[in-house]
Amino acid sequence: MNFLNRIAILGLIAAASFAADIDGKWKGSAPGRGGQTMEYNLDFKADGNKLTGSMSSQMGSSEITDGKVDGASVEFKVKREFNGNAFIMNYKGKVEGDDLKLAITVEGRDMAARELTAKRVK
Repeated sequence: MNFLNRIAILGLIAAASFAADIDGKWKGSAPGRGGQTMEYNLDFKADGNKLTGSMSSQMGSSEITDGKVDGASVEFKVKREFNGNAFIMNYKGKVEGDDLKLAITVEGRDMAARELTAKRVK
């Protein structure tokens, strides 16, 4: 195996192990409607670049879908229902050690993003 192949393999191993840094439970909060704070519990599992898991808040519990991890970047979707109306919430952000910062937007709605900040539960 030549030197460049070894470097490439080490890079892939490092990227895969860094992507797995999101695994586990996280607890955080984000500003809600009317100024109240929404509390979130997140449970993630990364398998390569694929991210699965669940999220719960005062709005209930949901499985995450379309989850992706690319290095420190994370994104996923959650389907929610409120007053009989279904909508998709998009979460996109970065993991920095035991800190997770996500921008929350709602598909199809022109609203400013809210920020969810979470810490890894140890």
